[in-house]
Amino acid sequence: MSNIRLRFAPSPTGSLHIGSLRTVLFNYLIAKSLGGKLILRIEDTDEKREIQGATEGLIKILAWIGLKFDEGPHIGGDFGPYIQSHRLDIYKKYVDELLIAGKAYYCFCSTERLQKMREDQQTKKQPPRYDRCCRNLSKEEVDKKIKQGETYVIRQKMPLNGEIIVYDELRDEIKFQNTDLEDQVLLKTDGRPTYQLASVIDDHLMEISHVLRGDEWLSSFPKNILLYQALNWQAPKFIHLTLTLNKEGGKLSKRQGDVSVEDFQANGYLPEALLNFCVLQGWHPSTSKVAIADKKDEILSLEEMVKYFDYHNMGTSPSIFDIEKLDYFNGYYIRQKSLEELTKLCLPYLEQAGIIELMQNGKIKMENDNIKFKNKLTGKEISFEYIKKVVKLEQERMKKLSEVGELTKFFFEDKLNYAQELLIWKKLTLEQVKINLQIVFELLKKIPNSEWTNDSIEEGIINYLKTKELKVGDFLWPMRVVLTGKQASPGPFDVAEVLGKEESLKRIKELISKKVI
Repeated sequence: MSNIRLRFAPSPTGSLHIGSLRTVLFNYLIAKSLGGKLILRIEDTDEKREIQGATEGLIKILAWIGLKFDEGPHIGGDFGPYIQSHRLDIYKKYVDELLIAGKAYYCFCSTERLQKMREDQQTKKQPPRYDRCCRNLSKEEVDKKIKQGETYVIRQKMPLNGEIIVYDELRDEIKFQNTDLEDQVLLKTDGRPTYQLASVIDDHLMEISHVLRGDEWLSSFPKNILLYQALNWQAPKFIHLTLTLNKEGGKLSKRQGDVSVEDFQANGYLPEALLNFCVLQGWHPSTSKVAIADKKDEILSLEEMVKYFDYHNMGTSPSIFDIEKLDYFNGYYIRQKSLEELTKLCLPYLEQAGIIELMQNGKIKMENDNIKFKNKLTGKEISFEYIKKVVKLEQERMKKLSEVGELTKFFFEDKLNYAQELLIWKKLTLEQVKINLQIVFELLKKIPNSEWTNDSIEEGIINYLKTKELKVGDFLWPMRVVLTGKQASPGPFDVAEVLGKEESLKRIKELISKKVI
C-alpha cells in the first residue's frame, strides 16, 4: 500500500475525551509527517450508546483544536459514506461472502443461554468464551430456524488450533494461541455490524495504511488479523498507543477533574497548549532523529511536531497526565498572544464572571475596537481599550483564560472588600498605614492627568521616599492593597495607571477617610 492514509474514528457517544485528542493528534502527525491524508470516520453502529448531536459536537471541537481532515462526513471525499450507519449494505455484502465461503456461521443462541453458559464457565474457573454450539449446524437446520423467525447473530469461524502471529509497529511480533480466541460476532441481531467487522471493512475499502489505536485493543488484535485473512485482504500497519494514566496510576476519571476537551476549552485552555501537552504523552522531541537542541523546553508548534515526528520513536510505557505541566504550556501560549487577540479571547470569560456585558442580540459586538461595554458591577460604560489595559497587566500571570475574572475583578469594582490586616507591612500599625497613604495621596495629586503613567507615578513616589530616607515597602505595600484589595497583584504603579488618576485617588481617600480601620 503506497498511499499514506490514516483515520480517526470516534463514536458519537459524548464529548471528546482528552485521550482521544491524543489519538487524533498522533494520527494527524503520522499522516502529515509521511505526506499522507487524515480521514474522519464516525463509528455509530452502537445505537444504544449514541448521543444525539454528538457527531456535530465532535466536528465542532476538532475544528476548534485546529487539526484539519482531508476527508470526512463534513467535507466529503472519494471513499464515503464516512458515517458507518450509512454503510450497512456494504457490511452485509461481505458477511454474506464469508457465510458462502464457510468462514462464518449463524448463531441462534439466546441471551439466556449465553448468560448461563458464562456462569457455568465462571463456576468451573474456565475462561469465558462462546462454546461454538451453533458452529456446525447444517444448512437445513439453519434455514428452518430462520424460517421460524429465530433471532441470530453471525459469528466468524476461528481456527481451532495453532497460533496467530501479529505485528505491532512498536512491539514487533506478538503471538496468540488460536485456542484462546472466541468465535467473534460480526453481525448483531439487529443487522448492524460489530466494531470488529465494520472497522476492518472500512479500513480496507478506505485504503487505510496505518491504524493507530489504544493498546486496550491489543487483546483483539489477532481477531482483526484473522478477519483480514478470511476476507483475503492485506492488513494495514498497526500502532497501539499506550494509555494515559492519572498520577496514581489509574485511568483518567471525570470524578478527578476534566477529561473532555470541551471541559478544557470551557476552562480557558488554548488549542496550542492542549496539542503541545498531548504530543508529549507518548513521544518526545529528544527521540527525534532530527537534532532539536532548542527544544529542551518542550515547546512545539504543530508545524514543528510534523517536522520532527517519527512514529517509530513513540513509547510503549503509559503516560502520566500532569495538569501542572498543561498549565505551564497554557501560560506560555497565553503570553505569546498579541494583546488584541488575548483580550478578545478573554471577553467571554469576563462576561461569564458577571463583570462585563458584551452580548447584544445574541452576537458579540466586536466589529471595531471602539465598542463600549457595560461594566455590570457599576453600570458604567467601559471601552475595549480599557479592558485591553487590564488584560495586559495580568497576561504574565494568567495560566488559564478562565482566571481573568478573578484576577482582574478589582479593576471593575466600585468598592473593594478586604481584611484591614492585609494593609500592614511588617511592623506597621494601621494608624501608620493611614499616615503613609495620606503622603501617597498628596504625591499622586500633584501628577497632571496628561502625565499619568506608571513611570511618572513611580518617579513621583520613589524620589520622595529616597529624599526622605523612608522605607519603600512601608508605602508601596499599603498603596497596592488599597488599589487592588489583593495580596498578590500587579505592581501599584501599573495598577494606578490603568485605574486612572480619579479612581486611584478615590480608593486611597476612602481608606484614609475612615475613622476606624
